[in-house]
Amino acid sequence: MAISLDSLRRGGAPRPPRLLTYGVAGIGKSSFAAAAPGAIVVQTEDGLGSIDVPTFGLLRSFDAVMEAIGSLYTEEHDFQTVVVDSLDWLEPLIWQHTAQQHNQPNIEAFGYGKGYLAALDTWRGFLEGLNALRDERGMAVILLAHAEIKRFDSPETEPYDRYQPKLHARASALVQEHVDAVLFANYRITTLKSDVGFNKKVVRGVTGGDRLLHTVERPAFLAKNRFGLPETLPLSWPDFAAAVPFYAARNDAAPPSSPAVHEARS
Repeated sequence: MAISLDSLRRGGAPRPPRLLTYGVAGIGKSSFAAAAPGAIVVQTEDGLGSIDVPTFGLLRSFDAVMEAIGSLYTEEHDFQTVVVDSLDWLEPLIWQHTAQQHNQPNIEAFGYGKGYLAALDTWRGFLEGLNALRDERGMAVILLAHAEIKRFDSPETEPYDRYQPKLHARASALVQEHVDAVLFANYRITTLKSDVGFNKKVVRGVTGGDRLLHTVERPAFLAKNRFGLPETLPLSWPDFAAAVPFYAARNDAAPPSSPAVHEARS
């Protein structure tokens, strides 16, 4: 298509979001995503349990994952959100596919990290498929991943540990660049100091069970968002949707489940 001033567009109209939600085990990531409007799950791990949500079943190859995405692109349906559960179980399928494409027995056989670099092309094909669902079928995208604690070598401070998605570093950076928000799910943690005698104190982490969604990066975890969200929200779809322009504009957001969303804004 020829580029001219007639082809100019204005930005700013809300579009379906692309989200990466990661968190500690059992926090409720799958339940959060399943509550999105018209959700269907591309399932690479057997972790849905009793959650009542449409799924293609457990997919055991990268080709099967792409076939599922292709069916959502080409076939008629009313689904509004595609959920991939989870990225860290998808990653070995990507490695396997990449190795087969290059006639290698496994991803390590490339040598010197070259296999993980080659795998980025497979990742890009996967992300382009999701972009097609968003851009041409109007579907939101929610990518789920588990969290891991790894050392971060900051150029400004001493190294420290933080939560991040459980993915190879190159793949994680690519996915984070692709999405509109990286959301970290964790329990609300407080610390208590106990005197055990002999001038010694023990610090224990305790939680009241509150589940939170963090939207802005802090030293303890990776996060970002392009929606101007509060720094912390309850881990519930209604609270999240009420704060996202795309859902607010479509009146897809149910009333927030907790006043904490309003407290977080203040």
